[in-house]
Amino acid sequence: MTRGPEFHAAPTIEQRPPVPRHAVIFDLDGVVVDSFEVMGEAFSLAYAEVVGTGEAPFEEYRRHQGRYFPDIMRIMGLPLEMEEPFVRESYRLADRVQVYDGVVDVLRTLNERGLRLAIATGKAGERARSLLDVLGLLPYFAHVIGSDEVPRPKPAPDIIRRALELLEVPAERAIMIGDAPTDLASAHGADVTAVAALWGCQEGAELLAADPDVVLRWPADLLALCPALPGH
Repeated sequence: MTRGPEFHAAPTIEQRPPVPRHAVIFDLDGVVVDSFEVMGEAFSLAYAEVVGTGEAPFEEYRRHQGRYFPDIMRIMGLPLEMEEPFVRESYRLADRVQVYDGVVDVLRTLNERGLRLAIATGKAGERARSLLDVLGLLPYFAHVIGSDEVPRPKPAPDIIRRALELLEVPAERAIMIGDAPTDLASAHGADVTAVAALWGCQEGAELLAADPDVVLRWPADLLALCPALPGH
């Protein structure tokens, strides 16, 4: 289990009038799991295999988190051929990915309170489901949606709208929690409450500048936004 860095952020504030939540949509990397060490190793191996010598620009890659891998390659001007070895190594190293402290308790509590949970990730859907299965987290989520399973990945709202459709929950009854501006942009575009997760965030100031509706420092803070539904 890992904890993310501390940031001096505003208190948890919700700008919209409170409404009962029926669903929570999570980004995966940087929110549910700390995969960045593994991601960095896989990226470096893929870079060496496809590009050759030199230092892999992983810090630049991290700045584009939330986007689909091929889109990041296009933005960075790197070969799309890096995807195959990157995915291969990510599968190989999956059991080294860490779950953030407190996340399992939060997922369990939200399930017990009757909320429906989904993942909306920049990863491909099959790889996201495989990783969650390896980590024992897959049963907590009603749906896991990857960027390859919607017409337009984040920052477009398609993946959030697809999650709402599958969860059968209107936008005003759901929240989306992410650690990157692309996550918040996707949530805003779908008219879903956009929650900034600071515990796994590398660029806290950039995330706060993306106009989140709510700012959370730790996973357990999410529970205050999601009381139990009637009958639970």
